[in-house]
Amino acid sequence: MSISQSGQEHPIPALRKVRAIIDLMRPKHWIKNLFLFIPLFFAGQIFNVNKIFETILGLIAFSFIASSIYVINDIRDIEADRIHPEKRSRPLASGKVNLRDGKILSLACLMIGFLLSYLLGIKFLFVTSLYFFLNLGYSFGLKNISILDILILSAGFVLRIKAGGVSADVPISSWLNIMVFLLAIFMAIGKRRDDLLIKEETSLEMRHSIRGYNLEFLNVCLALVSAVIVVAYLMYTVSPEVNIHFGTYRLYYTTLFVLAGLMRYLQLIFVENNSGSPTKVLYRDRFIQITLLLWLISFYFLIYFKDLRFFDRP
Repeated sequence: MSISQSGQEHPIPALRKVRAIIDLMRPKHWIKNLFLFIPLFFAGQIFNVNKIFETILGLIAFSFIASSIYVINDIRDIEADRIHPEKRSRPLASGKVNLRDGKILSLACLMIGFLLSYLLGIKFLFVTSLYFFLNLGYSFGLKNISILDILILSAGFVLRIKAGGVSADVPISSWLNIMVFLLAIFMAIGKRRDDLLIKEETSLEMRHSIRGYNLEFLNVCLALVSAVIVVAYLMYTVSPEVNIHFGTYRLYYTTLFVLAGLMRYLQLIFVENNSGSPTKVLYRDRFIQITLLLWLISFYFLIYFKDLRFFDRP
């Protein structure tokens, strides 16, 4: 607190520090943990109150563990972040939060996350522990290895799916794991391409793994992975076991929204050179938001309103 000329304490500095600590936890990135609800959605159990409650607890646990990793990563990258055009405004890099408070915050988040994970069961604790140690290795050097850095980030999304299935006690199909992994790789490649453009424009190397990439390589990878995503999704929607499971063969209609979303993201990357963080894209890009919403509505209708799907009747 500061003291004004009238001698009264002023709460603004304290509030600023609280806000900086919250920013350090990166709550905006918690949206990624909504992936925990995907198994529940595809299992047709999205209205099961008990399972929703368990999944929400799992989301909270995963969010605290992820925040612990974010803080550790910011501590490790504090010097590099200070020269980054965007990351230099982060709480640790800007000095809004000191290193000591950052370490305490990371430990507190980790303890809360693991405590909630334990309450959700040993299997859930195993998944969150695997996520933590995998990302700890990422923060302490694995992120400097080209290609491996992308694979680790993508594996984190698969672990979110696993955590959602375990917390809600619903089965997870291999198709779901494959689709999430491919989509995560696609977005991670787009982010690396953005980092490479920053390096070429500013001559600043934001991360060591960038040395193993160039625009031609990343462009080819984006084209390859996007094509595989479309083919894999089409195979998923026309798969006999999937059609039997959902009770409809019309799932391929939803491919329209998958194509639209991929094309828009590619447009951001190649035309607007504005891919950046996938989280920021999701928050800001209206086209992708609408496409995602329409995809969810269409899948929701096909899964949950079987009796109204007159076009599935012979």
